[in-house]
Amino acid sequence: MILDEWARITKTIGADIKVIDMPLLDTRIEGRNLVGKFISDIVLQVLSFVAENERANIKQRQAEGIRIAKEKGVRFGRPNKILPSDTNNILDKYLNHEITNIEAAKLIGVSRGTFFRLSKSRKMSEYRKNVPNT
Repeated sequence: MILDEWARITKTIGADIKVIDMPLLDTRIEGRNLVGKFISDIVLQVLSFVAENERANIKQRQAEGIRIAKEKGVRFGRPNKILPSDTNNILDKYLNHEITNIEAAKLIGVSRGTFFRLSKSRKMSEYRKNVPNT
């Protein structure tokens, strides 16, 4: 990734790059001769390799941490909202076209997006009840 962007900027576009804290990567001064370009490319290759390995290590440590947390019973994500007891009745009224989605969402106390997700889930559960197992 980094190497592709570097090559696109320096070779395709023809722009110079100056890395403030790494003078070896300054293509303005040393990039004019072949040795300077060679040194810049080698340093960039090494830095890219180190960064890629570090990303892989971080990803692995993160996956291990998530696995351990799940084994301990930690739940991830936002907790589900507690819905009123008459939610199913309100969803039925909406599905039977007795009330609008806005009214139904207000009665349940959720946003319209959440309401549509609930109604879709309700439709799917009704569909599964009516379809025989094959």
